[in-house]
Amino acid sequence: MRVIGVVTVLGGWVITIAGLLLTSSDMVRGIAACVGIGVSIFGILGVLNKYYLERAIWKQ
Repeated sequence: MRVIGVVTVLGGWVITIAGLLLTSSDMVRGIAACVGIGVSIFGILGVLNKYYLERAIWKQ
């Protein structure tokens, strides 16, 4: 689960960078950046946070 979270965060980063490199349209760059940031936030707060909350120190 931790690996999936890290891959999701890195995938969001790749989407953001690819959007900046593949097009010169400001609208498409903005949309790609927002999508990439959204994917990264989902990876951090949705996947990684869930993984660490399941193994929290106070639950042992």
